[in-house]
Amino acid sequence: MQIKFISPASGNSPGLLRKTAAVITMVVLAGVALMFSAILLAVILIVVVFGGAYLWWKTRALRKLMKEQMRDFPPHGAVMRGDVFASEVFKGEVIEGEVIRVAESTDQGASIDLDRTKR
Repeated sequence: MQIKFISPASGNSPGLLRKTAAVITMVVLAGVALMFSAILLAVILIVVVFGGAYLWWKTRALRKLMKEQMRDFPPHGAVMRGDVFASEVFKGEVIEGEVIRVAESTDQGASIDLDRTKR
């Protein structure tokens, strides 16, 4: 098998006019691509703004309801008791989620019950 290398002839090399036209064409194509990307970015930005405004408008009743519920919520520092733990009264100290309950009896002998449970 034989490989033949064809050397470019001196008459086929691109001239100055052809090189200039290629550079101008590349600059124009790059400008057109930049223009289309800017237009695409503007369209995406407009869609996002109008979509956010639409969601803001559609959720105004929900936001109003949430504000009313927060206004009717017990004031800061109020004690809230749930039905689940209504019969239990927790006394003791909570350190990093660990409950230490100390139960002292009223008998003559003071018995201390330490109940350590993770919560």
